[in-house]
Amino acid sequence: MRVLDPVVDDYLLTHCTPADEVLTDLAATTREATGDVAGMQVSHDEGALLTMLVRMSGARRAVEVGVFTGYSSICIARGLPADGRLLACDVSTEWTSIARAHWERAGVADRIDLRIGPALETLRALPAEPVFDFAFIDADKTGYPGYYDEIVPRLAPGGLIVIDNVFLGGRVFDPAFQGEAHRAVRRLNETVVRDERVESVMLPVRDGVTIVRRVV
Repeated sequence: MRVLDPVVDDYLLTHCTPADEVLTDLAATTREATGDVAGMQVSHDEGALLTMLVRMSGARRAVEVGVFTGYSSICIARGLPADGRLLACDVSTEWTSIARAHWERAGVADRIDLRIGPALETLRALPAEPVFDFAFIDADKTGYPGYYDEIVPRLAPGGLIVIDNVFLGGRVFDPAFQGEAHRAVRRLNETVVRDERVESVMLPVRDGVTIVRRVV
């Protein structure tokens, strides 16, 4: 299922603040270096949405689960104040080496703390208190429920979680798809809507984005 029509895609990209040279170069480098998996990188309009949400929420402390080559990290870090911090979690030193170089070019490297290793272990090692104002989840889909469970208690009241790929290419709508990732994302989608600690909205942005706000 193609969630976004190509005509709409083109129109969206030409009607938001354009990407600067760093982001444009990073997108090109990602395509060259990662080939078929380059689609894991967020689109420019989704990156612009992340920056805007961070700025609008006034977030100072953020966490990202799933860095890839660092496009979304730049977008989040740019939305933070100069003394803000982003904890970036990933398992790949190869892909995050591309990220590090572009973080430097973007002037946000000093705001980003990269942790290499399983994100669930990184999150569980953090203090069990509200240390984050903003979170972005865009990693292995089977891990989504666990990441959500660890982040919500560590999210300050009024803090936001943005969850990417909640449609899985439309497969979450079709019960014929029963892979581990499909079941995990469906489970998370149901968990979010029933979680009394938060309020949420699911948006048809790209492959589906859920925005969660902690209320208690």
